[in-house]
Amino acid sequence: MMITVNLYYKGSNGNARAFAEEMESSGIAADIRAEKGNLRYQYFQPLDDPETILLIDSWTDQAAIDAHHASPMMARLAVLREKYDLHMNVERFVSEDIGTDEKFIRR
Repeated sequence: MMITVNLYYKGSNGNARAFAEEMESSGIAADIRAEKGNLRYQYFQPLDDPETILLIDSWTDQAAIDAHHASPMMARLAVLREKYDLHMNVERFVSEDIGTDEKFIRR
């Protein structure tokens, strides 16, 4: 099983991108990637919306997410969210075995 959370950070005047860049340059993103149970922590920008940044954040299980949320990392992250005045939308997905869909996936 894997839990993936898509976080859409919405800002103005380039703030969402500046937030993601500071998350990377400050080392916070790298620290999160090093947390036990983190499988993916990666930022993307939609081509049709320059004021939004998408974070794809994947974890081995809920316990790993709970530990991340209880870590000092979250306080550092919250400071940056406030600094850049970001608002968020969230989607959450739990993976399943792709089974019969495998034949449609080109590797």
